[in-house]
Amino acid sequence: MALKIKRALLSVSNKIGIVKFAQTLQNFGVEIISTGGTYSQLSQSNLNVRKVEDLTGFPEMMGGRLKTLHPFVHGAILADRSNESHMNDAEKAGMQLIDMVVVNLYPFRETVSKPGVSMEEAIENIDIGGPAMIRSAAKNHKNVAVVVDPEDYEKIADELLRKKGLLDDSTLFCLSVKAFQHTCEYDSVIFNYFINKYNDSKDTKYKDSNIYLRPYLKIDCTKSENEFIEKTAFNAFRDSLGGLSEDLNLQFAKIQNLRYGENPHQKAAYYKFSDSGPGCFANSIQLQGKELSFNNISDANAAFSIVKEFSLPCVAIIKHNNPCGVGIGNTTGEAYRNAHWCDPLSAFGGVIAGNMKWTADASKFLFDKFIEVLIAPDFEEEALKILQEKQNMRILKINFDLKSHLDELRSKEYSSRYMDLKSVDGGLLVQELDEGMEGGEGLEFVTDQKPAQDQLEDLLFAWQVVKNVKSNAIVLALQKKTVGIGAGQMSRVDAVRIALEKAGEKSRGAVLASDAFFPFEDAVELAVKSGVTAFIQPGGSLKDKQVIDFCNKNKIVMVFTGKRHFKH
Repeated sequence: MALKIKRALLSVSNKIGIVKFAQTLQNFGVEIISTGGTYSQLSQSNLNVRKVEDLTGFPEMMGGRLKTLHPFVHGAILADRSNESHMNDAEKAGMQLIDMVVVNLYPFRETVSKPGVSMEEAIENIDIGGPAMIRSAAKNHKNVAVVVDPEDYEKIADELLRKKGLLDDSTLFCLSVKAFQHTCEYDSVIFNYFINKYNDSKDTKYKDSNIYLRPYLKIDCTKSENEFIEKTAFNAFRDSLGGLSEDLNLQFAKIQNLRYGENPHQKAAYYKFSDSGPGCFANSIQLQGKELSFNNISDANAAFSIVKEFSLPCVAIIKHNNPCGVGIGNTTGEAYRNAHWCDPLSAFGGVIAGNMKWTADASKFLFDKFIEVLIAPDFEEEALKILQEKQNMRILKINFDLKSHLDELRSKEYSSRYMDLKSVDGGLLVQELDEGMEGGEGLEFVTDQKPAQDQLEDLLFAWQVVKNVKSNAIVLALQKKTVGIGAGQMSRVDAVRIALEKAGEKSRGAVLASDAFFPFEDAVELAVKSGVTAFIQPGGSLKDKQVIDFCNKNKIVMVFTGKRHFKH
């Protein structure tokens, strides 16, 4: 079966290609009906077009709010040609059936993304008649072609040419799927805007209502980069039964196709949250270098997730989503040297992030090293000049305000705005992000030996880093720089062994952070033999007393945090 197109209604906001497509339709003898600006453009292009009011007998009114919401439009679209009753009703009413609807919608997303846009402006860009026509045509897709994407004009024109003015059923169905996707995404953007307004509003009139808003969860698949997106209704979903919402609304816009995924045989693309703010990782700008790969993006995000939680200049080096060096310094250059010092061998081919302006000094130290990606909030002009010779190295700039971010993390009211999700076969696991500043509050000093001030600072530094290392995770640190990292081991004692092996003699006087408790004292004993002087861990093991007794016997510091940092 195939559909003969005899009459089409064209009403588009995005007018790219519409004149050429209308000309193609007229070449096949299709009668064209149109509205407003679309009618004007087609008429000015010397096309024979009827106004929609010629069909309805009713003029446009209310500043264009009312154009196509009329039985003579929707009846002409919804009539099932195989239903005798439908056809009798249409004939009695004098309806002129419509076989194709070409509609795209008011630019709501583009409007609300502009700085300072008012609620009134946003509301005027909520399309009503367009989605109604799209849904009517998509519902009746066996009898009506619905076209929402200008990129499909040429494909449809080619099929009309090949089929002598006909469209196949398969084409009609695919167009209907695309139409429902179009209206779904459109409504989701509007909903996101309104729920943001509700949640962010300082005007209590929005929140004094007794109307119950169903808990809603906005999810971000790229983990921790979206601190500066407008806040959504997380208080609502946290208060809901079970702590998470009944429904998940996922909406992302494609940034680019990627050459491949983690491996060459895997297809991949890069998406961002549809209303992500400028401070998000996904909105970083590439200043130079080769095209970003799937692994580049993942590692760069992991690197920046570490450094953005430190107030002093901090640099992290990432390989395969794990840090192989993190350092703090008085300058970015010093921080980078400290990070590199941890494991120079593993740093080869790594991804680097800094939390402050990248300096010429840091670029000079980087110059003779092989680095895949560098990301920072800003760059000194001289720093970029030095790196221009490394044309293949990818450089990313992220519009990130460290002070505002840290102030927010330190706030007692702070709670993670976005969620972490992992796919399972046929489903999703959803959780809050493990983020926030690790201060000295809530620490339990469980040994007789208490940490000196410099030890405590190193312990807190290591504890902040270890939550970004795959479990089982161990971080050795000294003078606010990592000296050995053990990542992703099935046993904690093996993670300790690897960290100590990486550190070598640098473990003397170092402190150790463990992402979870020590089930036995063996790992602690191993570290103490290598010169580790202090430990920080969640505590909570059945063998805590034995571990503490061992530390007391050897005059070692141990601090409990009461908080675990598994990462898988």
